[in-house]
Amino acid sequence: MSSNDPVAAFLVEAGDLLDQVEQDLLDLGHNLQDSDLINAVFRGLHTLKGSGAMFGFEALAAFTHHCESAFDRVRKGKAAATAELVEAILAAKDHMAVLLDPAAPKGDAAGEAILDRLRAIMDDEGAGPAAAAPVVEAPAKPAGTGWHLRFYLPGEAMVNGLNPLGLIDELRELGEARVAVLRDRLPPLDQFDPTQCYFGWDVTLRGDIDRDAIDDVFMFVIDDMELALEPLAAEPEEAPAQIVVEAAPVVASPAQAASPSAPAVAKDRPTENVRVPAERLDELMDRVGELVIAQSRLSQIAQGSAHAALRSVSEDIERLSSELRDTMMVLRMVPVSTLFGRFRRLVHDLAHETGKTIELITEGESTELDKTVIERLADPMIHLIRNSCDHGLETADDRLAAGKLAAGILRLRAQQSGGEVIISIQDDGKGLDRDRIRAKAEGNGLIQPGQVLSDPELYQLIFQPGFSTAAQVTNLSGRGVGMDVVKRTIESLRGTIDIASKPGEGSTISLRIPLTLAIIEGLLVRVGEGHYVIPLAAVEECLELSLEEDLRSRGRSFITLRDRLVPFLRLREMFATGTKPDVFQKIVVISTGSGERVGLVVDQIVGSYQTVIKSMSTLHRDVSTFSGATILGDGSVALILDIAQLITIGQQQEERLRAAG
Repeated sequence: MSSNDPVAAFLVEAGDLLDQVEQDLLDLGHNLQDSDLINAVFRGLHTLKGSGAMFGFEALAAFTHHCESAFDRVRKGKAAATAELVEAILAAKDHMAVLLDPAAPKGDAAGEAILDRLRAIMDDEGAGPAAAAPVVEAPAKPAGTGWHLRFYLPGEAMVNGLNPLGLIDELRELGEARVAVLRDRLPPLDQFDPTQCYFGWDVTLRGDIDRDAIDDVFMFVIDDMELALEPLAAEPEEAPAQIVVEAAPVVASPAQAASPSAPAVAKDRPTENVRVPAERLDELMDRVGELVIAQSRLSQIAQGSAHAALRSVSEDIERLSSELRDTMMVLRMVPVSTLFGRFRRLVHDLAHETGKTIELITEGESTELDKTVIERLADPMIHLIRNSCDHGLETADDRLAAGKLAAGILRLRAQQSGGEVIISIQDDGKGLDRDRIRAKAEGNGLIQPGQVLSDPELYQLIFQPGFSTAAQVTNLSGRGVGMDVVKRTIESLRGTIDIASKPGEGSTISLRIPLTLAIIEGLLVRVGEGHYVIPLAAVEECLELSLEEDLRSRGRSFITLRDRLVPFLRLREMFATGTKPDVFQKIVVISTGSGERVGLVVDQIVGSYQTVIKSMSTLHRDVSTFSGATILGDGSVALILDIAQLITIGQQQEERLRAAG
């Protein structure tokens, strides 16, 4: 669809609206007397119904009308909000998402079953004593017998799919209505634009009608229209007051320009956001990457030139490309809350499926990650959350017997550490069964009987394909699939997975993910005749290693750094360059956010380098030492070192040396 297609804009914004309704329902489930949440759910459903009818989604509008009516009764105190009602509307929300898909079958069986469930709940509420207690204060009613309205719609209303007759019909449903068309703003014939809406309407509405009910009719167009209303009969000492009614921002229709006929009322509007298709951001990111490569080439040419003007232009281009890169990176960054918010409904449903009481706590939601990373993290985290809820957390009875609170805690936490973000999934369940994991690993031939493994090494075995310690297969887990997919996905993001667990206290799985997959600041080094890039965020410091010290440390590759032994790797030997070491080699000390450090011996440190990350070819994806490649200014290729893998190699080397000596 075209990005200017109003229906396409409606589908996107309706999806956002459904997500917000779901969040409000989940919050309401924890506080059933919260009038603000009740009103928020009602407004969301009302907007979806009206805008759905506006854009031709009649099935959606008809279905949503029943849900809206149920919450209308709740907000007016005619029924009580209950957990059963929240569950029914959550199921209805899922069906609304189906009705939004033009390609989906529109069978009525599923929808009718949900509505039957909703009717049963509301019938019970209507007969029960709880319905007598009002949840919210009743809206103020006019002193007389109705309202007088005058309104003009935005000039672009009909172009954007709004049917004015639908609004008139909704007003007629409220009471006895007398409607007159206002033609005072019709332009001369030679200036008439048939796509514009020039008419206004004068409506006398009689009946015992709440002011909020009128507001609700215009809820999804109120910001861009002119609306004046006054009671038909005010108190004698008061003159009829003419007011401009404002409501929540439009959700269901695309952004509209103000009508030429709108009243001159000054409003402080919040900063507006522009919705941009993700593909355009990706394309722009590719162009910025190519610009960075071209800038590197220009800088290399300028450095070898005696032309002062060329060097000056090169420096300006370098500064501008760097600023453009930083701006582009900010555009691609989104808060982790957009990821964590998806899992509230998942945990809610898992608690019902497993019969457990689970409380979800999120921390660090303002931490930002590249939008591409966020999208690719969704599926791995679903697997991990399912495992925590199914395997990790115990039932309420088992928890009470173990001296714990009945409700299990699932905690999602995000924090930035250097150039990476650490996302942890923590539960306070029974923890991983070390003996059971070992027995399963030995039975599958993954390790030898009696083989010595540390806890972190043993726990990593659960990511092997087909590995599962579940006693039985359930709808949630136990088939041995999923965890290996998690590991592959995280590694494809150049990330790592750490597991910590204590019997009876719970488990924590930490995902270390780079901030972005596109452009990073790197340290360009030379090893032999080749050039390599080390992510600058992982670099702690650089030291000099003379030839004498290099010879002296043969057999035990350690350096003492502030009273701590740090292992180092000779990249020249790892990469089999076949060259002799430089007289004054350098050690680049790298680390992860958890504090593990290792030194990398290189021949030369060239300097910092804006690195445009390119994926490895299919022939080289199994080479674990490298996470990608980049193109240098002279057109040659430099490989990007995989920090996590190098640190793992360094730690293994350290353990072997300690075991031997």
